[in-house]
Amino acid sequence: MLSLIFWILMFMVFGKILKFAIRAAWGISKILVSLIFLPLFLVVLVFQGLFFLAIPILLIVGIISLFTLHD
Repeated sequence: MLSLIFWILMFMVFGKILKFAIRAAWGISKILVSLIFLPLFLVVLVFQGLFFLAIPILLIVGIISLFTLHD
């Protein structure tokens, strides 16, 4: 009986830790994409001569970030 309680509580604790780890990884990946990869991607597009493609992407991301900015 005690081992059953142990296993239930262990899964509850490690489930919460796993949930926290997934949420933390999601937050870190959003920061990396928005601060490093998107600007780098746009700069590469401009240097490759795809300026006509970089400007609409920049405008779309700018409009989305304007409406979804939570300060």
